[in-house]
Amino acid sequence: MTASPEALEMAGVAARAADEKLATDIVVIDVSGQLIITDCFVLASAETERQVNAVVDEIEDKLREAGHKPLRREGTRQGRWALLDYNEVVVHVQHVDERDYYSLDRLWKDCPVVEIEGVEAAGRPDAATSSADDSLAPEEPQRDQGL
Repeated sequence: MTASPEALEMAGVAARAADEKLATDIVVIDVSGQLIITDCFVLASAETERQVNAVVDEIEDKLREAGHKPLRREGTRQGRWALLDYNEVVVHVQHVDERDYYSLDRLWKDCPVVEIEGVEAAGRPDAATSSADDSLAPEEPQRDQGL
């Protein structure tokens, strides 16, 4: 299953709006194959709490101009991790510390990344990075070769 054309259009508007406010590591992930409640996640990072809120405001303005209104808006008071829920698209704008800590990119690494025209593709954890991150996972038990 792939994201709907409307979801992809909304995600593009949100990603370009985040880029206009100098958000970093902007990624659009098609989660439609894994989730039934939404089609795309838009992830973006910002250096400060004030910038998180500025990015969120810009995304809301641009999507409102395109005729979309969020169903839910959370986390803007703290400015560390703001979430905008547009049903087909969920936008996460995170302070860089939260982005590193919660690592949504890695959590959804099996889902395809959607290229958005006008937005430079962000680095996303790849297989090499993921295997390094998995080094903290418990080792599999060694089997007795004599059996």
